[in-house]
Amino acid sequence: MLDGVMWALVIPVKRLSLAKTRLAAALVDHTPKALLTDSSSSTDLMPEAALLPANGRIALAMASDTVGAALASASVSVVVVVTDDRLAAATLSALGARVVPDAPDDGLNAALRYGAGMAAAQRPDSGVAALSADLAALREGDLTDALDQATGHARAFVTDVEGTGTTLLTALPGHGLDPRFGIESAQAHSRSGAVRLAGGWPSLRRDLDTPADLAVAARMGLGPATAAQLALLAPALAACAC
Repeated sequence: MLDGVMWALVIPVKRLSLAKTRLAAALVDHTPKALLTDSSSSTDLMPEAALLPANGRIALAMASDTVGAALASASVSVVVVVTDDRLAAATLSALGARVVPDAPDDGLNAALRYGAGMAAAQRPDSGVAALSADLAALREGDLTDALDQATGHARAFVTDVEGTGTTLLTALPGHGLDPRFGIESAQAHSRSGAVRLAGGWPSLRRDLDTPADLAVAARMGLGPATAAQLALLAPALAACAC
């Protein structure tokens, strides 16, 4: 195990209007009709966010809470966001992230490889880690503990709550990140030589794709941006136990 390793986190954020499409119908169904046509409601996000569809607004809020929790970790030296979305770039940059465009424009893994290269160039003595952008209930303690455990392995990963996906992938200095996100990414990362980390870390494992995910995360305690957006857009969904 390497003592005192700091981490450069890479967080990919897709274009907001295309994000969280599996939540789109549920959000529209639960959003008060006035909000579907009235964009004047105040939120903690930038005013331009009110012009986004509901799924885009919740995706931006989730990314904001994920970045905020990552920046709060004592083990994180920098957060690099890879995105081509102008509003996401402005919002997350204002929080303290370093934003780079998705220059490869060739899917998630290409964006992560590019971001990892940028992060390694900025922080050559730090390990590099890829973190999902939809961990809206993320707690700094869960992330820090997982990163500390990752210092014992050249490459390591944390699975989602179902055990099939990946929410965190790490590589120590001098090792390539080699992201293999997609269907059954946990198995793909394991086959590539990355070590599956053992730990509870409920907030790190809970990525949010479905209304059921949102309901569970709401009971865990959402970050402030996501909680505010969900209370505004879909209070019934936030309270449901589906």
